[in-house]
Amino acid sequence: MANSSIPKFNEKTRDEKLKILESLCGLSKEDLEILKNDGGISFNQANNMIENAIGTLSFPLGIATNFTINGKDYLIPMVIEEPSVVAASSKAAKIARKHGGFVMTADESYSIGQIQVVDVDVKSAIQKIMKSTNEIIQLANSKSKTLSQMKKGAKEVSCKKVEAKYGKMIIVELLIDVGDAMGANVTNTMCESVAPLIEQITGGRAILRILSNYSTKRLVRGKAIFDKDEVGGEKIIDNILWAYEFAANDPYRAVTHNKGIMNGIIAVANSTGQDTRAIEAAAHAYASRQGRYTSITTWKKDRNGNLVGEIELPMSVGIVGGIINIHPMIKVCTKILGVKSAKELACIMGAVGLAQNFSAIRALASEGIQKGHMKLHARNIVASAGIPTEKADEVISRMVKEGNISVTRAKEIFQEL
Repeated sequence: MANSSIPKFNEKTRDEKLKILESLCGLSKEDLEILKNDGGISFNQANNMIENAIGTLSFPLGIATNFTINGKDYLIPMVIEEPSVVAASSKAAKIARKHGGFVMTADESYSIGQIQVVDVDVKSAIQKIMKSTNEIIQLANSKSKTLSQMKKGAKEVSCKKVEAKYGKMIIVELLIDVGDAMGANVTNTMCESVAPLIEQITGGRAILRILSNYSTKRLVRGKAIFDKDEVGGEKIIDNILWAYEFAANDPYRAVTHNKGIMNGIIAVANSTGQDTRAIEAAAHAYASRQGRYTSITTWKKDRNGNLVGEIELPMSVGIVGGIINIHPMIKVCTKILGVKSAKELACIMGAVGLAQNFSAIRALASEGIQKGHMKLHARNIVASAGIPTEKADEVISRMVKEGNISVTRAKEIFQEL
């Protein structure tokens, strides 16, 4: 990707946008046909993915521009139904470019598998398990020749005691390097394979054998500098810092603050076939790790008065396996993105989350969230009201000017016209 900053990309026709993607991302004629085939899959393909299928449901697919992440430019596919998210992310990325864009790092792709053991003497059972770690790891790794050949797979065994109302239990945890996969299937397979051995070692009974989606060994973190003049000056930056402190100290605000971050992250997750529920659950658990729910991001000023944003959260993602290998639209989106590893994808998603957070709190701290959002929302309202395309812009303009955006008002204005 030579340059992701494409002037007036939003004003181009669909064919013009696709032509740009074809040139910059090396898309084939087949890729372009998939993009033009709204939804990307047939009913037969959907029927093979889930049970009781009756059809498919499409969501808008957009492209975020202007992103520079770790010195590399990206055009980022985003799937989301909410207006303004793609535009807001693109605008934030454009501002961040002035100071080098986003600098991101990601941990190795470590998955955590858990085996719950009950009906044991906890102290002696833990000692026995720790003496047998090599045997447990060897058995776990025998279930994935691919990971073993890549010198990945199960790496460590640990134990923890849990005292519950129902009784005491041991949780045996496997730390597994799953490479470029999200890793749920291989983690579950390894947990199930070693459970009988753990029962034999401890004399106890294994009940649950499953991965944890709280992927604290798989964090993504990073930052970006937003130029004070581009942001809107010292007053706006001070307002943004006050807005951040609100989110950092009040969980009612923090939930909405973090929801805005996830708008960006989940839109990219949707386009690349990730487990959005796992990502969301881990992010919100991580926001509560200190005993209260708070902001996933932090904001401050540097010595030059510029705004600095930082983000850190678990990011369990993959570029191989599952729906990624079979959904044609997701394959094309991954090709547009040009990612070569799960760690690279995690960095991109973290950067988009930070960008989206910047745009949201900047809008809130200045003109308010509704000004830009409602203009885009008005377009949906006009469509719902059945307004003809040739009259749509005029109806939208009048509704926004009046501050009265509703299906009823759209119809009234159309009748007046």
